[in-house]
Amino acid sequence: MNIAFIGLGNMGAPMASNLVKAGHSVTVFDLMESAMQALESEGASRADSAEEAAHGAEVIISMLPAGVHVKGLYLGRNGEPGLLDAVEGKPLVIDASTISPDDARAVAAAAAERGITWLDAPVSGGVGGAKAGTLTFIVGGPQAGFDKARPVLEAMGKNIFHAGDHGAGQVAKICNNMLLGILMSGTAEALALGVKNGMDPSVLSEIMKQSSGGNWALNVYNPWPGVMEGSAASRDYQGGFLTDLMAKDLGLAWELALGSKSSVPMGSQARNLFALHSAQGSGALDFSSIQNLYRAGE
Repeated sequence: MNIAFIGLGNMGAPMASNLVKAGHSVTVFDLMESAMQALESEGASRADSAEEAAHGAEVIISMLPAGVHVKGLYLGRNGEPGLLDAVEGKPLVIDASTISPDDARAVAAAAAERGITWLDAPVSGGVGGAKAGTLTFIVGGPQAGFDKARPVLEAMGKNIFHAGDHGAGQVAKICNNMLLGILMSGTAEALALGVKNGMDPSVLSEIMKQSSGGNWALNVYNPWPGVMEGSAASRDYQGGFLTDLMAKDLGLAWELALGSKSSVPMGSQARNLFALHSAQGSGALDFSSIQNLYRAGE
């Protein structure tokens, strides 16, 4: 299948790589030349623009940082037309970014006016899941579009969910990431408390993993350096899911709560913590570096 992949960041690059490995003909575009060169060396073709990448594509996949980038890509910016006006035919369009449900619905509506099926399909599983091809895709959009997208998504993920209509994928992803932010900040807080009272972080982690405090952040993505081999914490918090992106997602959760008059006291606290951590210069570090917020003064 001819696939255009736009956005080769920490998540997008391994996702595109897995599509190439699955035998698809993949054309990539990114603003970073080095990112395209890396995919080209793996067998992908490269394009000089998103429009060129999408030329002749049966499926277009995008993985971008925020809603402003997604709307700019598909709807246009600064008076310039967007990708929806540039594509030929009726390709299936899958956006794997995490954006607000309203932004997802706006782009989906614009696509529908042009007879194009557009799906919001945010992912969970982190960079490790992207590399291993075990991501969870949470898809919003029509059933027919989901059925068509599923074989493509299965080349990049293990768990493929149809959450509902347009925007539902984003609602589910925002709820998931709000919980993840709460769990990561709470795990970091508990580890710091134990260490400051004489515990070995590895011993404490193992105890909590096997007890009622076990959770994904503790079991799979331990935030204390040196406890878990291969984790972001054990490589100076480089790469991974950036603090700024977690802060952005927690902001989306806050906006969602305001719109629905929902009470999210724990989510609000997590948002404040990650915003503070980012403001102190850690925005480009993996979000598990929130551990450092509790280690200040050591």
